Amino acid sequence: MPKRTNKIRSFHLSVPAIRVLDLTDRLGYQAARVFVGLGADVVRVALHDSSDSAADRLHWHAGKKVLRHSGTVSDATLIELIAQADVVLESGPAPGLRTLALRESRPSLWDAVVHTVITPFGNSGPRREWLGDDTVITAAGGMAWLCGDAGQAPEPPPREQGTQLAGTHGAIGALLALIARRRTNAGQLVEISAQEAVAATLEIGAISWIHGGTIPGRTSGIYGHVAHRVFRASDGFLAGGYSGSPRMWTDLLAWMVEEGEAEDLADDRWQDNEIRWRERAHVDAVVSRFTGRRSAGPFAKEARRRALPWAEVANGPALLDNPQLLDRQFFVHSGSKGSYRDVGFGWESPALPRPVRLAEPRDVTAAEAWAVPRPNPRDDAAEVRRDERAPADGASTTGALNGVRVLDLTWVLAGPYVTKTFAEHGADIFKVESYHRKDPTRFSPGMRLRPDAGFDDGGYFLNFNRNKRSVALNLKTEAGQDLLRRLAADVDVVVENFSPGVLARWGLDYEQLRKINPGVVLVSMAGTGQTGPWRDAVTFADTLAAMSGLTAETARADRDPQGLTFGLGDMVAANSAVIGALELLYRGEGGHVDLSQLEAMASNLGTAALESQVAGDIPTDSARILKSLGDDRWIAVGSCTSDALNDALTSIGTAVEHDPWEALTQTAATTDADVLAERLQSQGIAAYPVRDGRDLVDTDAQLRARNFYPTLEHPLAGSVAHEGLVAHLSATPGGLRTAAPLLGQHTDDILVEQLGLTPDELVDLHNEGVLS
Repeated sequence: MPKRTNKIRSFHLSVPAIRVLDLTDRLGYQAARVFVGLGADVVRVALHDSSDSAADRLHWHAGKKVLRHSGTVSDATLIELIAQADVVLESGPAPGLRTLALRESRPSLWDAVVHTVITPFGNSGPRREWLGDDTVITAAGGMAWLCGDAGQAPEPPPREQGTQLAGTHGAIGALLALIARRRTNAGQLVEISAQEAVAATLEIGAISWIHGGTIPGRTSGIYGHVAHRVFRASDGFLAGGYSGSPRMWTDLLAWMVEEGEAEDLADDRWQDNEIRWRERAHVDAVVSRFTGRRSAGPFAKEARRRALPWAEVANGPALLDNPQLLDRQFFVHSGSKGSYRDVGFGWESPALPRPVRLAEPRDVTAAEAWAVPRPNPRDDAAEVRRDERAPADGASTTGALNGVRVLDLTWVLAGPYVTKTFAEHGADIFKVESYHRKDPTRFSPGMRLRPDAGFDDGGYFLNFNRNKRSVALNLKTEAGQDLLRRLAADVDVVVENFSPGVLARWGLDYEQLRKINPGVVLVSMAGTGQTGPWRDAVTFADTLAAMSGLTAETARADRDPQGLTFGLGDMVAANSAVIGALELLYRGEGGHVDLSQLEAMASNLGTAALESQVAGDIPTDSARILKSLGDDRWIAVGSCTSDALNDALTSIGTAVEHDPWEALTQTAATTDADVLAERLQSQGIAAYPVRDGRDLVDTDAQLRARNFYPTLEHPLAGSVAHEGLVAHLSATPGGLRTAAPLLGQHTDDILVEQLGLTPDELVDLHNEGVLS
């Protein structure tokens, strides 16, 4: 079969700034901020009451124009603005969204507009009208259950990670719809449930129940599958450990021996990994004494020199002095004179190159918002070639990325999460794997999640690699590297998470890759990026969280900081990589997305970096998680005033003598969480039971009604539930089509389709061990 050379992205446009109408409340702030980071022309209409602090205003709304008298804006003015927008973002409880009402009454208004709505629980289902803030959403989506101390109340991750995830997925959905509009000339509705955005970001939180019938719980930041945690230093804290390759243990031990502080860990018995794991408490105690005698900063510096995965636990103000972030010009300068430094964006946009300076929010009238008429979207679409390649068997014909081909060189979690998102929306993924470079999510027994699973049907791999096709290439051979280069010459996107420099050795770094594929998008996902003084740092999820400031935010007055024991940072980084790649696909440009997972995580710190610079009170959040009836059962209650809570409790028949929160605490302890949540919601108080993995999959009525855990048939595992899509696009919905592949299942098919190899050539390559 001849090589297919036609490409979906053969157009090069002068792309005007995306026009975004921002009607969000706090649930969707992140979506609009993402578009600011893409150089969009964002006009904000503040429809909802807000208690934003000065730091909030700078972080969430810098770089925007803000409509004067937003709170009293008429439908006529909204219609005028919508008609000039490319993207309309609105968030909040579904019944109160004005744009949904306008969509019903003025359907032609939306013909060319991408309309994105972000609600706590989605536009359908029995709880579509329920309220939810970050605490309630992270409880409803299963994330709060994983954070905190065993036997104590679950905790939402710090800095509104739930609402930030919802907003990020809202922006991803809008970008997908913009890409589809290039092809179809039409806008569409994009719907995001914040609960689903959280439930899709639990790593093993739900899939452990699906595959193994186990429920991960709260462990005070002690990882259950790797020997990593937060350790005390003499003047602070360190995140690190000794899992991964054998060198992580042997080199740490060598350092301790050099210092005369290995105690008994140099004995032969401790060189057995199984013994170290089984008696981890003793090993951790010795390591704790070693770290506790040393200053955190110098310890982390020496660990980087030794290529060991350790990092100082930095707080928000300290983050501003991080040499890696400073070298890469990560921070945003905002305020009237650029005098404030804020966390930047998790990608660098060609429309907003670094260093980034954002003006304070600027008041405008409706007439001043967009003085120049919007270009006709049909003018852009007309430049797209019509000879788009047909999707391969099993690829989507209805996804926004229909026809896009992606070469997936990633492993573990962050990279596969990127290509999972692409695949869900129609891209054809060629996942390059090998028996000679074993992906731990396939081969590590601890990640299979089911006792009888092998490397082809482990639960972790199945969830994050559905909709993909597997190519087995031994990249330790010259022939394997040559085949890889030939595949890379005819794809739209290449995604990799190797250490910096690996692709260059194969002749596939961006400068060499674009010579053979000028329009390609290369996404690189190193821990700290491809440049900078820390580019070679060995990083794990916990060390990146420590560097980013997120770990420090988990500390309390009565407790040291804890690690987050699920891969939140990996998936936050993945979402940033998706945004960077989708922007280039939308623009019709090749380019290199040099994604730093550290930057992506730091970008989700909210106002933490600004709070030490900007005067003004920091708003307090009254939301709480309370014990409810049953063993380890809890209910999250959203932030509200004492008066509102008092009125709600009175209405549901709960006596309040003094403090309404005290009365609610007593009532919750003797009431089923689902029953109490329904009563509180009926009175306008956001509330939801704290869900664990079993609850999400088996009993949550809202997720079940929205079919968030659809099943796919796998040849070995049988019928298996998977986490569903987050971004629901009305015209190009995408979906789950095929279960994760067996290793090398599609090798011959892809090499014939893409490279035109003959049967004899394939036989020779198999016999030579190249396709293994």
